[in-house]
Amino acid sequence: MICTTSKKTTRRTETRRWATLALTALLGAGIAGEDGRAAAEPGPREVIEQTVEEVLAVLRNSALSQGDRRAAIEAIAYERFDFTTMSKLVLARNWKRFSAEQRDEFLREFKDYLANSYGDRIDRYEQEEVEVVGQREEPRGDVTVQTRIVGGENAGAIVDYRLRGRTGRWLVIDVVVEGISLVSNYRDQFREVLNNGGPDHLLVQLREKNASGAVTASNGG
Repeated sequence: MICTTSKKTTRRTETRRWATLALTALLGAGIAGEDGRAAAEPGPREVIEQTVEEVLAVLRNSALSQGDRRAAIEAIAYERFDFTTMSKLVLARNWKRFSAEQRDEFLREFKDYLANSYGDRIDRYEQEEVEVVGQREEPRGDVTVQTRIVGGENAGAIVDYRLRGRTGRWLVIDVVVEGISLVSNYRDQFREVLNNGGPDHLLVQLREKNASGAVTASNGG
């Protein structure tokens, strides 16, 4: 089963808790709208800086319901994340075991899985801030933008966003919280499922998890 209890469970739980603000901040990139987009696309650091400003404004808007926040954030997430690259990184060598149809389904289910995992945490915002503290070059032309959470129970947590240039735009391919990679975390979980039952088994598990998550979200829980 996905996310079964193991020696890594506590660490994963802490990672997700620390990642709550960081992920929702990133997923809120561009909420101000596309009409005002400049001719030149922003660099990786600018992408994250703009994201932080925009999402904090959304989180502080008491007129928005949790559902409104989640819908807006999810819609923008599909534009700001390179889910195709993330899927390949998460599945690693197992990517070749998936047919074209299975890859398409995994992409859809993985996106929903992430949304259900983090979307219900939006209303837990406690006036934290996110400070961009630097960036560094990575192999393959990637850039990691380094941030730190200021305030709240997670004050001081370090969150790095790895971005890759694609078609003239910088898109996020991984989030690393206190040294723990979101991609690596899910790779470990999915590898266990794939070893036990192959691609079909993983897709069934994701569908079941997403179905239960959708019911919970619709019930407001």
